[in-house]
Amino acid sequence: MTLHELDAYFNAFLKKELFAADPSRNGIQIANSAPDHKPITKVAFAVDACESSAKRAAQAGAQLLFVHHGLFWGDCQTITGIHYRRIKAFLDADLALYASHIPLDANAEVGNNFGLAARIGLQDVRPFGNWRGMSIGAIGTLPESVPIDELERKLFPNGERAIHLFPFGKKDIRTVAIISGGAGDDFEQAVAAGADAYITGEVGHETFHPIAESGINVIAGGHYQTETVGVNLVRAKLERDCGLETVFIDLPTRL
Repeated sequence: MTLHELDAYFNAFLKKELFAADPSRNGIQIANSAPDHKPITKVAFAVDACESSAKRAAQAGAQLLFVHHGLFWGDCQTITGIHYRRIKAFLDADLALYASHIPLDANAEVGNNFGLAARIGLQDVRPFGNWRGMSIGAIGTLPESVPIDELERKLFPNGERAIHLFPFGKKDIRTVAIISGGAGDDFEQAVAAGADAYITGEVGHETFHPIAESGINVIAGGHYQTETVGVNLVRAKLERDCGLETVFIDLPTRL
């Protein structure tokens, strides 16, 4: 497959055109030398585009890096300093870059939030959470009530730990709302939706007391740890659908 063929493949289910309010430049952010002709036989996946992920993708033999957080956001940026070194790493390796931000958060098949909902076993899952007019999260109910520490174990079955647990709500959790990444402030939407617990990536200092005073359980699972889900679901889908070789570049930020 060529880069332009893969662009069409990804957008067939991610549908970036439905997320115009997303400041990310979703889709192809850096092309290769022949996007209509050069065959892509291996695709690397990572949460973040950076100099390290570009170099490791090239070392793994990939011709395309698919990420959740790309290099280009909103207005144009001068290509100097760190930004220059990052882009140079892609150009030196003739490595293409594809980014999917909110489209990957919101997707019901391969998205971060519906993926986390499936991981913890939520039922009757439906869209939840509004950001800039876009629905980005997921909410549903567990088949039976669990305490917050058991919910954390369901969230991280491989043994990772949440960055923070805020056990300020009911001890028996049944309804759970989820928005991955940096959505700590959106706990208020979870309260309004009647959730017993809210799962996100990170929570700021200024949000601690409002969470406590609202009486809701919150799991800050880590921005990185809650967003490895979508890129790996897309990776598995690409392997199934197209038979391409893939690799996941794991670069944890501990945040």
